[in-house]
Amino acid sequence: MTDLAALFHAHLDARQRTTAEALAQTGYDALVISSGKVYTHFADDQDAPFHPTPHFAHWCPLAGPHHLLVVRPGRRPRLIRYAPEDFWYEQAPLGDPFWAGEFELEEAGTVDEVWSRLGDLDHAAYIGNEAEPAGAAGLDGNPGPLTAHLDWHRTTKSAYEVQCIEEATVIAARGHQAARSAFLAGASELEIHHAYVQAASTVDDELPYGTIVALNEKGATLHYEGKRKVRDGAVLLIDAGAQVRRYAADITRTIAAPRCDRRFAALIAGMERIQLRLCAMVKPGLAYGDLHHEGHLLIADLLKESGLLRAMPEEAVEKGLSRPFFPHGLGHHLGIQVHDVAGRQGSPDGTPAPPPAQHPTLRTTRTIDVDQVFTVEPGLYFIPMLLRPFRENEHQAKFNWTLIDELTPCGGIRIEDNLLVTATGHRNLTRPHLPD
Repeated sequence: MTDLAALFHAHLDARQRTTAEALAQTGYDALVISSGKVYTHFADDQDAPFHPTPHFAHWCPLAGPHHLLVVRPGRRPRLIRYAPEDFWYEQAPLGDPFWAGEFELEEAGTVDEVWSRLGDLDHAAYIGNEAEPAGAAGLDGNPGPLTAHLDWHRTTKSAYEVQCIEEATVIAARGHQAARSAFLAGASELEIHHAYVQAASTVDDELPYGTIVALNEKGATLHYEGKRKVRDGAVLLIDAGAQVRRYAADITRTIAAPRCDRRFAALIAGMERIQLRLCAMVKPGLAYGDLHHEGHLLIADLLKESGLLRAMPEEAVEKGLSRPFFPHGLGHHLGIQVHDVAGRQGSPDGTPAPPPAQHPTLRTTRTIDVDQVFTVEPGLYFIPMLLRPFRENEHQAKFNWTLIDELTPCGGIRIEDNLLVTATGHRNLTRPHLPD
């Protein structure tokens, strides 16, 4: 059985070390992080689903708003828990969670009391969205250099964080398997979504992001959010995850029904091979941008082999002919946030590392390093608005427009796994639980 308390203790030791380094580098003596306040919709009494400040979640899995964490180098972190008496909303008792012993834990019944318990802190920074009380307490709000240091260290995952992502993966895999069965039985997008959340034993607000459940041509909308009632799809693209203690799994599969156009089904099989080949390349020291570029070359080769493009892969990538079919980055860092931070950061001080002009949508330009967790998710889509300019420019003869038009109703393909980088290569966190 996994000893979460031991994993969390090691995780907090790392947080203490990296935060002390960040404070020393940026001239602060202490850091205050709030779990955040709830966002209320304008001119309404309805709140948006609450998401804690990511840096708070990095330190503590305590749910709910208005908690404060006080971090000072060489001292045990102090946690002031907001614990109101309330009959409108459920206030779950704290109990005896595995993480509680790592903090000096206090409780306060009002938001004002939470902040009054903070006391006086000199040369202290604050991270969160409760700007007014933080300013009144004399804290320096959300300083960029300090946040950049902390973001940089969030890309290196502890064993505790990997455990959370793996637990989320088990849940997401159950949802994907149920969704696949529902699709093959002729269910609608809405019914497939319902099958997913039921198998995952969750509600929509507890998902790390809204499910993408796209039948046929809707798979060409990258962040499709509709849930139509049209049934008996030929192709399903489902991008859906789960989260445990705020850490996310992010998985995509594309599935062909028996009646799917055999040429499109062959493209799905080709993309499966490409995705696994790209995963096999992952190791420390490789620039993620190089992996992305290799993805374009492999997809361009598949486009040529299938008769969609009349160009060699190198020419197709150099001239941007593969980009309308594969318009997004190969992947992104994964953790507390699905699109986790510091992917385009060149150093701990926040120096930007923008993507190259050839691959402008690349989400991470970092060099792959041990204990990073990121997605590998190549895609191939038939998106009319992206293909339209090529119908009339100097490259129009390089495209097989008849075949493109025939396959456009099939939508798109995306296959996504989550990988942990190890000293000798990587470990695929997804495939043991969702092999195909």
